[in-house]
Amino acid sequence: MLSYLLLSFSVVVAIQCIYYLLYATIIFEKKSSKEKASTPISIVICAKNEAENLVQFLPSILKQTYEAPFEIVLINDRSTDNTLEVMHNFALHNSHIKIVNVENCENFWGNKKYALTLGIKAATYEHLILTDADCKANSNRWLQTISSQFTNQTKVILGYGAYQKVKFSLLNKLIRYETLLTAIQYFSYAKLGTPYMGVGRNLAYTKSDFFKVNGFIKHIDIKSGDDDLFINEIASKKNTTYTLAPASYTTSVPKRTWSSWILQKRRHISTAKHYKLHHKIGLGLFYSSQLLFFVLGSLLLILEEQLQPVYLLIAIRYFVFMLAIGLTSQKLNEKDLIVSAPFTEITLIFIQLFVFIKNKFSTPTHW
Repeated sequence: MLSYLLLSFSVVVAIQCIYYLLYATIIFEKKSSKEKASTPISIVICAKNEAENLVQFLPSILKQTYEAPFEIVLINDRSTDNTLEVMHNFALHNSHIKIVNVENCENFWGNKKYALTLGIKAATYEHLILTDADCKANSNRWLQTISSQFTNQTKVILGYGAYQKVKFSLLNKLIRYETLLTAIQYFSYAKLGTPYMGVGRNLAYTKSDFFKVNGFIKHIDIKSGDDDLFINEIASKKNTTYTLAPASYTTSVPKRTWSSWILQKRRHISTAKHYKLHHKIGLGLFYSSQLLFFVLGSLLLILEEQLQPVYLLIAIRYFVFMLAIGLTSQKLNEKDLIVSAPFTEITLIFIQLFVFIKNKFSTPTHW
């Protein structure tokens, strides 16, 4: 029995090492030889009760240095605060802004996907960059850096959307570690030619590709997924790329309470079951191997008398894990997450298990 446990543990460690070594390959991203600024761009921002965030973060979008024409399509998604008023105040002083006001809708179309569809329809230009109202562009070259990735063939661009750092906060460490790991995964899958998702905080695609698949129609009844499910549908090896240039990053406001973060995680995890089969298998194998590493490793440490092989396997796995997380954290300017990574990893794994189980009994419905 112990021999089978050790053999199974060895396989799990091998799977984990393969995944993390593949993830680490994103540090070898090829740099763009030059940055073009000749593509007219529509920046699309959907906001629901985001008046304060618009006041704080929209100026970072308005300050972009960009030679070609661009517009900012602000979508007021049935806000009950003064979001629309704030939008109009910005529009008075900036000709780049176009406002789309979405009225309250009683049927199932009344969700973010419907609001985004109206905004994309209203966009003047073919090339779209999407971000959120609580996102800050980290550089005045954000627009230029993202748009420079568009080519005649490349129509989908994945960017990195970081979260603000909060000192002495375990929740913030977990949120940012999960965000880092998710980014490592979707960048790696894109690099390997099988892109599966992006984040709406920093994402670009074309208007033609959006309407070619009738927008969000295939998953319009699912509250979330305007970013990951849509990219899972349209992205391919030929039409998708990504950029890790620091000037391309955005930074968002993180959740401040455990309950709001768990609800967000429940929503995100509930969309993953709608991914393409090979993506579900790949992501499921990675998570299963993570969980089994700790379960089988704990059993062996308790039951096995000859612990040297167990210690060796654990050491190999953690060496590869820390190497991959260390290299990618530095690449994405998240160096402070390296030291705490072993702790945040195991905490996140069991929180995810809790969320999986909870989602089996009820489905989150909030946007």
